[in-house]
Amino acid sequence: MKNISSRSDFLQKTPLVLFVLLFLAVGLCAQKQGEQPPAQAPKSENKIPPEAAAKTNPIRPTAESLARGKKMYGYDCAMCHGDKGDGKGDMASDYKNVTDFTNPDSLKNRTDGELFYIIRNGEGENMPGEGDRAKDDQVWDMVNYIRSLAKK
Repeated sequence: MKNISSRSDFLQKTPLVLFVLLFLAVGLCAQKQGEQPPAQAPKSENKIPPEAAAKTNPIRPTAESLARGKKMYGYDCAMCHGDKGDGKGDMASDYKNVTDFTNPDSLKNRTDGELFYIIRNGEGENMPGEGDRAKDDQVWDMVNYIRSLAKK
């Protein structure tokens, strides 16, 4: 008999326990929503360190370098910047201000070191960088190739 009584007590108390747990969960969620996220430093999207901008390209723009750079460009850059470098790639319409490398003015104020830094690290939220996927020589080849697009 005692067993039936304790089952009855359990069934009567279960909704109360569930209600208390639900109340606590809602309270914790509300508290979390009211908290401010920790302050983050603003993203320095276009801040290129002076030492990076001052780097000189150790790879001469030979036919071989341009061919290697074109190959890498085709894999990672053409989808936005276009096969010809004109900023009219398949995904260009999804983004603002895709650089037209065929326009000589587009890169005239950029050093090779700046281009290397942008290719390696990305620029803003929409342009991912190569990161560690490419070796330094491959990035320099892409710098050479991108520079060559304005000369055509």
